[in-house]
Amino acid sequence: MNGLEKPGAAAVKERGWISAHKWLLARRLVQAGVLGLFLLGPLAGVWIVKGNLAASLTLDVLPLTDPYVFLQTLLAGQAVKTTALLGAVIVLAFYVLVGGRTYCSWVCPINPVTDLAHWLRARLGLKGGVQFTRRARYWLLAMTLAVAWITGSVAWELVNPVSMVFRGLVFGLGFAWTVILAVFLFDLFVSNRGWCGHLCPVGAFYGLLGTASLVRISAKRRSACDDCMDCFAVCPEPQVINPALKGADKGVSPVIRFSACTNCGRCIDVCAKDVFGFTTRFNSKEIDSDTPGEAPALRDAA
Repeated sequence: MNGLEKPGAAAVKERGWISAHKWLLARRLVQAGVLGLFLLGPLAGVWIVKGNLAASLTLDVLPLTDPYVFLQTLLAGQAVKTTALLGAVIVLAFYVLVGGRTYCSWVCPINPVTDLAHWLRARLGLKGGVQFTRRARYWLLAMTLAVAWITGSVAWELVNPVSMVFRGLVFGLGFAWTVILAVFLFDLFVSNRGWCGHLCPVGAFYGLLGTASLVRISAKRRSACDDCMDCFAVCPEPQVINPALKGADKGVSPVIRFSACTNCGRCIDVCAKDVFGFTTRFNSKEIDSDTPGEAPALRDAA
């Protein structure tokens, strides 16, 4: 990465702005679409989806239940309906297939907030900040489950930023604005990508679901990499991509299997050499940059 250019500048020159932001734009459309479907009912009286991200019913037929909320409910000793169990199984199966942390980058309404904080932090040239261990989010996840078991209530959902945003949009943001602002300021001034990348227990839970997911991002053309580091700079989970990519050890799969990967596609967007692409966890072949070949690449971090 040229120190005078922002990450992705070369990709914009090579492919144009739209192509160099296609996965980012797709994520924003999906995030807005999900919010829109939930808000159509209470705001416009068109009830395609009833409920929220914790539990919903689509077209009065399809139940969907957040498996994390469902698990907390079970630990709290509360009765659950068969439809809630079915909804949890459906959502669980979906995210095991596409990658658990896909929820974080494609669905979660907090993601645009933390992305904005990261963007502003870069524009202001803010450096440093508090560093958290990668295990912090899992400790917080364990704590939320323990609280549910001890108190007999789904206590975390009372302060969960995601739940508060949905409640706020329907009933008036009120205190939810404070939570959103707190997350934004935390990521901006305290810890770079601190909430989603290090602390959020929701992300920790969905990351566990993605350990064996089918859909992955692959460095399918690693031999074309020029080690510009743009992919590393934009990745919301820096531990996912090891620099320098081209010089990584041979003899390993090019598929990025690390469950922390959010499948956001930003590495695909910013790479002017088209090194990355979506694939499956079973694709362990690297495509040569000049001629088709079968060279091993990258790493297996499962």
